[in-house]
Amino acid sequence: MIRFILVVIFLFLYLLLGIPVLGVYWLVGRINKEKSDYLALRTVQWGFRSILKISGVDATVIGEENIPDEPVLFIGNHRSYFDILLTYSRCKRLTGYVAKKEMLRYPLLRDWMKRLYCLFLDRSTPREGLKTILQAIEYVKNGISICIFPEGSRNKGEELTMLPFKDGSLKIAEKTGCPIIPISMNNTIDIFEKHLPRIKKTHVVIEYGKPIYPNELDKETKKHLGDYCKNIILETIRKNQELV
Repeated sequence: MIRFILVVIFLFLYLLLGIPVLGVYWLVGRINKEKSDYLALRTVQWGFRSILKISGVDATVIGEENIPDEPVLFIGNHRSYFDILLTYSRCKRLTGYVAKKEMLRYPLLRDWMKRLYCLFLDRSTPREGLKTILQAIEYVKNGISICIFPEGSRNKGEELTMLPFKDGSLKIAEKTGCPIIPISMNNTIDIFEKHLPRIKKTHVVIEYGKPIYPNELDKETKKHLGDYCKNIILETIRKNQELV
């Protein structure tokens, strides 16, 4: 419980003290938008790395060299809230995450998320979901990477399994031509969700796969792009389980 309490205290202080920081970054953005964006990115990454350190998370990272220096679509398996901290803390470029619209309920947190090009997905109607995808496409065209978890929600099922992929999320890469980078994560559920509310010192494995360019795939593979990407991630998490 000590780690959980320390994380809650850190998060509270971060959000509270971050209020004037957001104001400063807004002022910087009036002069230099890109500088302001990267200041915000690095500030949040520092916060996430601090939480991971407090939580006692030890990560083995494989394949980071596979990420090209261009906007990409990151996709990954999703079993823990910590998946976001683990991946976002390693982004070198501006990256917006696609989150559920319920995150808009949380003041300050939502302000930081909006500041970092995060998108809030409303699944109530296909039209609302399409708006989010179209905005993500515009972000990629403007040089901002996007990260989405195509399972649609956290997988609470058996270890080394995955939920079906929502194919609509992959349209971001199909419509922009950007590469898809599969992210495979092992053991992240053991940090927190397996034993709420305790945070446990945990070793996790993260592997970044080789870029997938949808426009370079054959017609049949492209037709089943969701299954193709899912199988790559599934095979990787099964392979890496022995490293946990």
